[in-house]
Amino acid sequence: MTRLVAFLGSINVGGNRIRMVDLVATLADAGFRDVTTIAASGNVVFSDDRDPALLEIQLGSVVERTFGFRSCAMVRTADQIRSAIEDNPFHGTGPEHGSDKMVHSIFLSQQPETAAVEALIAEHRAKGSERLAVGDRVLYLDYVHGVGVSDLSNKLLERRLGCKGTARNMTSLKRILGKMD
Repeated sequence: MTRLVAFLGSINVGGNRIRMVDLVATLADAGFRDVTTIAASGNVVFSDDRDPALLEIQLGSVVERTFGFRSCAMVRTADQIRSAIEDNPFHGTGPEHGSDKMVHSIFLSQQPETAAVEALIAEHRAKGSERLAVGDRVLYLDYVHGVGVSDLSNKLLERRLGCKGTARNMTSLKRILGKMD
């Protein structure tokens, strides 16, 4: 069986509270194997060989049915997480790279249109110091001065890109990857 991670959006933010022990039990009852969570922010590691796209639908349905709110689910392999870290142009050492807490990979439900990404980057260039780039179903973002002071909210990004997304910083991704290997 393949070890996968599901990044669940909107978990333990904005009033959507779930105890991780309850999430693990719910997913195990729904047929997911070897379920564990990392931090209390919707990072679920499990074993499965089914199609990740189908797993995303099932995970979202289970969360909504059991906990009463919608949550997007982005399922990725360890190799995809490794790529989301290594391919992020803002991650690394040196003055041109951001800190691991400010540099994020935002996992997307689908590949955004190139024109939408280019428009977002052009629109934001004059508004803030954040840096953006796109990869394979991932948006790389360096928040520079912090997520809390940025105009680039998840809702804005979803509207501009036409797809759902959920973000994790480099510190979290490295921790998650370490638990998957």
